[in-house]
Amino acid sequence: MQKSLIVALDFPEKKEVMGFLAHFDKEKLYVKVGMELFYQEGPRIVEYLIAEGHDVFLDLKLHDIPHTVYQAMKGLGKLGVTMTNLHAAGGKEMMKAGLEGLMEGAGTRRPNLIAVTQLTSMSEKRMQQDLLIDAKLDDVVLHYARNALEAGLDGVVCSSLEASMLRDALGAEFKKVTPGIRMKEDSVDDQKRVVTPLQARQFGATEIVVGRSITRAENPLKAYEAILQQWQGVEIG
Repeated sequence: MQKSLIVALDFPEKKEVMGFLAHFDKEKLYVKVGMELFYQEGPRIVEYLIAEGHDVFLDLKLHDIPHTVYQAMKGLGKLGVTMTNLHAAGGKEMMKAGLEGLMEGAGTRRPNLIAVTQLTSMSEKRMQQDLLIDAKLDDVVLHYARNALEAGLDGVVCSSLEASMLRDALGAEFKKVTPGIRMKEDSVDDQKRVVTPLQARQFGATEIVVGRSITRAENPLKAYEAILQQWQGVEIG
């Protein structure tokens, strides 16, 4: 069964990734490679992680004209990742082009493709002021998610606070991948819409992405196991 707790490898280079993974001995993880790591190390970091037996969510949030996204996704499809993403704000035509490119690059074993709705660092007030989107945040997220579904995508990145709304509107099978996960005692840092792993489960998230609560923990394995236990529905403390 595919793991649904994704560990964000928010490190600047491979050496730090290897140091972190050493805490897990032979445990195979589902990990996220984002812009920071990918832009420093390139595709070889993905190849290394897959060779080590880990599933990879490649989080590059593509957003460009449809043809460019198509070509980029065709290349990413060859890497063997489990999941990747793009920005729903690019529109349905761009999302469809991205999916087509991913299918062409990957062949028979296509990665899941999900769309970013609104970043979890974005508040409704900031969205309206900075982006001039004169609508409620929930309405924008649902509209973007519905566009992603109609474009053939597998799900979206969203806040756990929006997961139940999306589940009710678009179905339980539509992926709701949720960052902004913290334990009660952790700092929220630059996130605005933050929940615990147990709350994310209750709200209907299908996968959670956890970074600092694990990667900056004194004992990463212990932190991972505590978060996994809570994500599986067991209250801690």
